[in-house]
Amino acid sequence: MAIDNYSDLDATALAELVRKGETTPTEVLEEAISRAERHNPKLNAITYKAFDEARAAAKGDLPDGPFKGVPFLIKDIASPVKGWPQTSGSRFLRDVVAAEDGALTRRFREAGLNLFGKTNTPEFGITGTTEGAFHGACHNPWNTDYITGGSSGGAAAMVAAGVLPMAHASDGLGSIRIPAACCGLFGMKTTRDRNPNSAYDDAAAIGLTVEHAVTRSVRDSAALLDATAYPEPGAPFAYPAKSRPFAEEVGAAPGKLRIAFHSETPSGKPVHPEIRAALEQAAKLLESLGHHVEEHGLGIDYRRLYTAQRAVSGSNFAATVDAAIKAQGREPREDELEPLTWRNYRGSKHLTGSEAMAGWSTLRKMSRQILGLHETYDIILSPVLGEPVPKIGEIDPVNMDPRDVDRRQAQVFPFTPPQNITGQPSMSVPMGRDSNGLPIGMMFSGRYGDEATLFRLAAQLEETSPWQNLRPPVWG
Repeated sequence: MAIDNYSDLDATALAELVRKGETTPTEVLEEAISRAERHNPKLNAITYKAFDEARAAAKGDLPDGPFKGVPFLIKDIASPVKGWPQTSGSRFLRDVVAAEDGALTRRFREAGLNLFGKTNTPEFGITGTTEGAFHGACHNPWNTDYITGGSSGGAAAMVAAGVLPMAHASDGLGSIRIPAACCGLFGMKTTRDRNPNSAYDDAAAIGLTVEHAVTRSVRDSAALLDATAYPEPGAPFAYPAKSRPFAEEVGAAPGKLRIAFHSETPSGKPVHPEIRAALEQAAKLLESLGHHVEEHGLGIDYRRLYTAQRAVSGSNFAATVDAAIKAQGREPREDELEPLTWRNYRGSKHLTGSEAMAGWSTLRKMSRQILGLHETYDIILSPVLGEPVPKIGEIDPVNMDPRDVDRRQAQVFPFTPPQNITGQPSMSVPMGRDSNGLPIGMMFSGRYGDEATLFRLAAQLEETSPWQNLRPPVWG
């Protein structure tokens, strides 16, 4: 039996239909698979199909979690899935197969989600665009000439196209928020250590990366985080406290918030006029909702911040690739890593322990400076992107000189990294469209551990300026 309005339903609504017996996990899965087969040739978002495995799971005993029977896709980086490829978007890792589920994968399954494939990601998640030599470019459902963002671009493309209501994503320097902004979705980068990451501690050693999802509705993001985020036995860091389930924050009044907005870029160059106009419109909307809004930037020394971050991230990346080389039992051939990856790896190998630890010290000091702003402001607002969504090929890690990739990334993605360094929660909310018809996302960052305020504000914005009714040309 077809579910006529399948693509219009969020995960919470689909799970409710299953719970009431009005549909079955098999019927819901077949709706997702039929759409995946129809749209993936245009979008190149799914890189591994586990359709038959998911069909067997749908007919079996799925756990009776809050999302029982809801189809779900896993990004091809971070959370391993037993028996599935774990390539991190790299030809060098094309033959790697995960030996077991990761901690977060197990929690996804316990929530009742039915995993049916993996999504496209750039090599090692390095770029803010999902374009790579191994998996190829992922295309935006709003206009297939444009990027989906990265590195969770495949996940965002499938959710935006109505193939499924939410999908796994991870964020190391913006990789949830950037694709959400490019594809018109809601994307919550959680507080550090909110979700478990023990299954891939090598990649998460420095704590910049978190995992969660991109969703079409705020309530799905909140309820999924309730299902997966709880203390992990043996975790080396304390679980960030919360006062009640995040799902209860959705629809709760946010109160009068003190919000600072800015378009301050590391280079000092102004953002694109369309982006600035959308930011000012968002500020006016927030003011009309009763919040106190004023312009105030982070006021930090960005050059110092990113010099330190490169030392820390570079050392970690070198260790990650070295671990992959050891596991493979051989060095990568020249054609097995992209030019940007080679440059980053070789350059990082020259970093010293002293440089890495000095970088750590600087990041901790500057995190205090950034987080100190929240003694005055509840929320810091900025755009997600500094320019309208670029076309595919404008930030090409395969064919462009790495220095040109760096330059373009700095122009297009100037805002997201600080919140990974501080560990605070930060979300992308769809708030407008550019002159090319592509979505514009606004980024709201909150106090450390305070996803609750962000969820309350996001739900208010969702009700005031609903984005779920907007449909891209590649849809349903």
